[in-house]
Amino acid sequence: MKKISICLILLFGVAQVSAQKDSIYIQAKLSSDRKTLEVSQEIVYYNHSDKDLHTLKLLNWVSAYNKRGTSLVYRKLEDRNSDLHFAKSDQLGKLLELDIKNSDHQSVAVGNLSDENLFIPLKEALQPGKAVTMQLQYRIQLPDKQFTGYGTSARNTALKYFFIVPDHFDPDNISQKNYLDTEEPVSFNTFWTINFDIPVSSFIEGNLPQIQMNSFQGYLDSDPEFVISTNSYPIIKADVDGTITDIKFGYNLRPEEKENLEFYLPLQLKFLKDKIGFLPNSLFISDKFREKEDFFGNNDIAFWKFRFQLFTDAEKTDLDYFGIITKKILDENIIADKEKDHWFKNGLKSYLEIQYLKKFYNDTKLLGSLPENKIFGIKPLKIFHASKVKLLDRYGLTYQYIMLQNLDQKIDENFSSLSNFNDMAISGFETGSLFNYSADKMGYDKFNTIIKNYITIHSGQKINPEEFLKDLSEKDKNTRYLTDFFRQKNRVDFKLKHIKKENDSLQIKIVKNTDAAIPVKLETQTREGDKKAYWIETEENQSITNLSLPASDNIYKVTLNSGYIFPESNYRDNFLYAKGLFSNAKKIKLKLIKDIPNPEYNEIYISPRVRFNNTYDKFLLGVNLKNQSFFDQKFLYSFTPTYSTGTGQLTGSGAISYSFLPAESIIRSLTFGVSGAYFHYDYGLAYRKGTVLSSISFRKNPRSTVSRSIGLSYNYFERDLNPVMIANDDYKKYNLWSFGYGYSDSQMIHEKSFSLSTQGMEDFNKLTAEGFYRWEFAPKQKLSLRLFAGYFIKNNTRNDLFNYGISRVSNYAFSYSLLGESANSGILSQQFILADGGFKSFIPGTVNQWITSFNVDSSIWKIFHVYADAGLYKNQGRDPKFIWDSGIKVRIIPDFLEVYFPVQSSLGFEPGFKDYAKRIRYTLVLNLGSIINAARRGWY
Repeated sequence: MKKISICLILLFGVAQVSAQKDSIYIQAKLSSDRKTLEVSQEIVYYNHSDKDLHTLKLLNWVSAYNKRGTSLVYRKLEDRNSDLHFAKSDQLGKLLELDIKNSDHQSVAVGNLSDENLFIPLKEALQPGKAVTMQLQYRIQLPDKQFTGYGTSARNTALKYFFIVPDHFDPDNISQKNYLDTEEPVSFNTFWTINFDIPVSSFIEGNLPQIQMNSFQGYLDSDPEFVISTNSYPIIKADVDGTITDIKFGYNLRPEEKENLEFYLPLQLKFLKDKIGFLPNSLFISDKFREKEDFFGNNDIAFWKFRFQLFTDAEKTDLDYFGIITKKILDENIIADKEKDHWFKNGLKSYLEIQYLKKFYNDTKLLGSLPENKIFGIKPLKIFHASKVKLLDRYGLTYQYIMLQNLDQKIDENFSSLSNFNDMAISGFETGSLFNYSADKMGYDKFNTIIKNYITIHSGQKINPEEFLKDLSEKDKNTRYLTDFFRQKNRVDFKLKHIKKENDSLQIKIVKNTDAAIPVKLETQTREGDKKAYWIETEENQSITNLSLPASDNIYKVTLNSGYIFPESNYRDNFLYAKGLFSNAKKIKLKLIKDIPNPEYNEIYISPRVRFNNTYDKFLLGVNLKNQSFFDQKFLYSFTPTYSTGTGQLTGSGAISYSFLPAESIIRSLTFGVSGAYFHYDYGLAYRKGTVLSSISFRKNPRSTVSRSIGLSYNYFERDLNPVMIANDDYKKYNLWSFGYGYSDSQMIHEKSFSLSTQGMEDFNKLTAEGFYRWEFAPKQKLSLRLFAGYFIKNNTRNDLFNYGISRVSNYAFSYSLLGESANSGILSQQFILADGGFKSFIPGTVNQWITSFNVDSSIWKIFHVYADAGLYKNQGRDPKFIWDSGIKVRIIPDFLEVYFPVQSSLGFEPGFKDYAKRIRYTLVLNLGSIINAARRGWY
């Protein structure tokens, strides 16, 4: 009876399939252990290209999970996730068997089953508009779900991208396309019939209409997706204007979450219907889709045993699911090549979010209700500008954050090349902000009508978003700039040049740094807070626009593009005062703690500082004055006068720098700076250091872990000397020139770096090279190799101050964080810095001619490592000498706190020495910035 039913379903489906639309019929059986899927499949494929086809490309994307070295594995490593790289064989996904027959039931040769793209030769050339039928029998091993959210787990089995299907975005069937876990669609305009045979007591749900138990059929303009579980998942029916939309979930909902959704979903769907003109009959939301598309920034803040709530549970549900529902509707109904046209749907999602927030959360703050929390009766967060920033400002602020680091990318960058952050900040937020900006200028109803018409006209068709921009520009000439704007990184800056009162009017001068005719929104405000807004149209190839406003309006402040509504490169010049002491100038504001910048003011951050410098200065007590907020700036200054508790004297440091950040260049940043410092390097002995520097950081792919830079610096040093040092004619004043190149690649499995530098003064010149390689050969188990070489081109120095170190470094440039700069004994002298020779045993002496050394470090068990060092060095007038050492390293906090226990070396068996405790070394890095940088790898 079951076979008869299936046959009827197939016949019924064939009758419905219209011409020129592909059909795929699948009979799939999931094994009882949920690890194997057996598939019988028929593909009816039409030639959608304009030329004859001799091969048919089928996507075998389960093979992306099959082995190391696939594009999927590499992308996961870029995201700092090595689970798939180190997966066991039974955790991987693979195509186990495959048999393909053509329409004549003849077997077709298949290449390597581990290939993600199978190019199947056709018996005869397939002409445009004609169809070919293929019969497939195959068996696949499903991967663990932990890797991508698709596969099998103890809770359920999620199926997507595992069936072998044609690539509808490649009608010529010639290009390779690998699975990258980017939710890239491959199927559209396809009629599916899928019948499942699943384990007993299992339930199945998906994005295809279910026509009977475990059988699904219908058209999809997206890829089929199913979840098989041991329990059924909830369905919420939302009534919008008398029409029911079923929202099916691939996961369990908490009772309060379901209750909130039953209230919010009809409101959200009604809102979306009014904006885009349609609603689907049903939606299926998987747990992976929920995690990817939920609202960024509304989660509770957890710290130690405390949890601080920004938004109520109901608000979080509303914010999360509006974005989820919006993106799901767009994905299911707009056919777009995600690799090239990702920005269209991502931008529409952000645009609709902005509209939703304007209607329901217009006055809600970015931090929600968190600033209202009291501690000892006060609200400490109220002192921060962040507490006043609106939730709506998140879109412009996010773009600002990444743009000011020059790590943004152009909007139409290929999706696979976007960094994780730019997927949100550029493809979504920047594009959505531009859509909203255009809608604000032309009128929201007009813009929404254009969207509705465009989606309706192109229903069932692959869209070309360039046509949408063209339609937009025809409706409003002020949007013509968008096409070019999307094709490049932009640094548009509108500037309020000055405000001048003439007779009964205010003359306002606006300057822009682009030739494009981009409108700007000007807002005036009185002292009483009354606001008026004006749209100013600028001319192409004209940088200056003059505007006259009535002085009778009692204008106090003028603002351009208030609320970060346009992705500008600099908001700091968008504010001017028309009256008062600060007319035509910016006000100054003093702040205690680093904050989100308020572009209306010149902000100076004044914060107390307490830190341990070394055993001579001991704790430094002082205050830091700087202009750096949470966001980077081109011009930076920082001055930190301190009181040294160890000497009772004033010490301190200061620095000024300016960076050029070209948007489109091989250079990411060009920085010039000067700095100075005054501290102590011995008891009663101070040093003064002045530096002039320039550095170039080269452009990098934001997804890449590779960075390159060159630097040039001049340093002036002046040291206090004690009587012995004076008698030995030690260096009191000296100048150092340094020039170097650095390369680093901080990828997970194979981390490497290389540096080449030269340094000199009137008495010496040295050339130094260092290479480093670290291989993670098992989860959290690493082998490190370091090669160092140093050579004096000239050395006429008076002592060993500038020599290469063997086991201890000479900190003559005061560039290392040594707790005891001049310590020769005691615990402070045992601090280890991995530099120069890098030997952990106390091998006496320094090097004044040349040295090469090789350092090895390997994991053996948990935090325990073994190390070994070997090297050859030569001093002037002496024969070369070979040295070595070995021992055990304990990594208490990797790269920051590590302890070395020497065992065997050129000196002998060191644990047998009476003073062995004094031979133990340690690494201690007290640099919070380094820890933060290590933690944030992979996000950008």
